[in-house]
Amino acid sequence: MQLIDLRDIQPNRVDLDDLIPRSKNDFSNATVVAVDLIAAVREHGEAALFDQAERLDGVRPTQIRIHADEIGRAVRELDPLVRDAIEESIRRVTVASEAQMPKPVVTELGPGAQVIQRWQPVRRVGLYVPGGKAVYPSSVVMNVVPAQVAGVSSIALASPAQKQFGGSVHPTILAAAGLLGVDEVYAMGGAGAVGAFAYGVPSIGLDPVQVITGPGNIYVAAAKRLVRGVAGIDSEAGPTEILVIADATANARLVAADLVSQAEHDEMAAAVLVTDSPEFAERVRSELAAAAASTHHAERVAVALAGQQSAIVLVADLAAAAAFSNAYGPEHLEIQTAEPGAVLDLIDSAGAIFLGENSPVSLGDYLAGSNHVLPTGGQSHFSSGLGAYTFLRPQQIVNYDRAALEAVEARIVALSSAEDLPAHGDAVTARFIAG
Repeated sequence: MQLIDLRDIQPNRVDLDDLIPRSKNDFSNATVVAVDLIAAVREHGEAALFDQAERLDGVRPTQIRIHADEIGRAVRELDPLVRDAIEESIRRVTVASEAQMPKPVVTELGPGAQVIQRWQPVRRVGLYVPGGKAVYPSSVVMNVVPAQVAGVSSIALASPAQKQFGGSVHPTILAAAGLLGVDEVYAMGGAGAVGAFAYGVPSIGLDPVQVITGPGNIYVAAAKRLVRGVAGIDSEAGPTEILVIADATANARLVAADLVSQAEHDEMAAAVLVTDSPEFAERVRSELAAAAASTHHAERVAVALAGQQSAIVLVADLAAAAAFSNAYGPEHLEIQTAEPGAVLDLIDSAGAIFLGENSPVSLGDYLAGSNHVLPTGGQSHFSSGLGAYTFLRPQQIVNYDRAALEAVEARIVALSSAEDLPAHGDAVTARFIAG
């Protein structure tokens, strides 16, 4: 891994942005590709989805929409240990998602003057589950559960066609959907799937959705950017990221294991260690060499760790470490220091935060109860991870009686006149004119 030494400089926020190790994703090329794929789905519907699966996934499905019988069979044939893990994940994510549900609030602004704040779920959502280098039943749970908790009544799920399974969706994905009661599942992937969700495909019974969520590659992210405005999206999730803030008290072997755990996702994954201890940095570097070489996806991990998006960053102190992390805005932030709470107080931007050596990112990926669909690429500066709130819309309901309206009539007339919109005031005054 490259070494970035910031101990002798005090960079401002702009300088830090330039120093951050991050891959340079070419959204312009991905956007051109995504535009064509979405346009093909809008024009040719199901035929385009068949063609795209054959060209991009290496297999032509026998059908795009998965039959309910296939979902039921996948549930019956699921490994009991995997089923138990999925069911426990569902339980934990459900409990944590329920805690995110806001309650209606009635604000009394005066006698007979009420503003009611309520939260309404969207009616229909499209949830995307990747299917490239790994299988993600956990992403099914993370997408579906908060939507169900929010009260979404119509849920569609898409995952790429798998050559190994004759063009169907991976059976573990189907089983997870079945355990959650989702029976509208499509064998479609990439930008075409996002376009199908946004605009619908009538020939297969796929109605347009209001919100599209779920992680994916750069083409999925580009497609979500393109359809934003037609449908809402969660974020433009890209390659996974882990940033670990650690001091000399941390366990170098565990930090190395955590960095490798995220680097195994794909070659573009980012693994960053920020520490104020050069000696600890060297211990982690040594542990990384052994852990990366012995892991199952050693070649993939080696590419990710050697990439420009991964680094060991030396800083003067933990305050500087927090400042670097805030500038980075990581998807996953681990704090492994003597006093993690003190560092946490300095953090303002991160998708999810893991405190102490017994809270690794892997816990959040599966069974912490938190959601693992998180903003990447610095988007945690302005957006959050997936939750029940993703599928809710706050609505303000105004309820005034006649006396309450009359009490503010003169002020409304004054403001409407000041804005040269007198009809606004007239609409109020009309209610108090006889006849």
